[in-house]
Amino acid sequence: MRIIGGRFKGRRFNPPAKNWPTRPTTDYAKEGLFNILYNTFDFSEIRVLDLFGGTGNHSYEFISRGCRDVTYVDKFPGCVAFAKRTAKELDIESYMHINRADVFRFIQQQQAPYDYIFAGPPYPLPNIPEIPDLILAQQLLKPGGWLVLEHNPQHNFEKHPNLLQVRNYGTTIFSIFTVPVTEEE
Repeated sequence: MRIIGGRFKGRRFNPPAKNWPTRPTTDYAKEGLFNILYNTFDFSEIRVLDLFGGTGNHSYEFISRGCRDVTYVDKFPGCVAFAKRTAKELDIESYMHINRADVFRFIQQQQAPYDYIFAGPPYPLPNIPEIPDLILAQQLLKPGGWLVLEHNPQHNFEKHPNLLQVRNYGTTIFSIFTVPVTEEE
């Protein structure tokens, strides 16, 4: 795996992932997604939540591109230890808030909303279809912000009222949800 843009562009990292419950986003899919995000958000101004953070791939990419407030959440101890070690090696510990927690419990406990939320759950997770509604019900996404849910073709969110767009990169699909901005905001 590598960081594809920003300050750490080209930096490779190799997690000891033989028996990890992770499925890192491919460089091809990640590059496509970040091209869209780069044209939508000012990374230096946004607050990011990386759910099912795994190797920390998305968190590092955001920080490399100027984001200074990234919250990483994963419950697997090996992933969390790897993310902490990598954050220390990159000297980004002050920008990356690492939480070892069950994502669904974490969602229920959060108060302050985020500008961008990435959820890359394990594909076999049975409750993937519930994730957007859980996040939106907790008001974790700021109006105008994006929730990007990575999933495979077995899931379809085209009828979801908050779906903004879908991006397909082979068997990797990003469904992008938003909360409309109202006149008061």
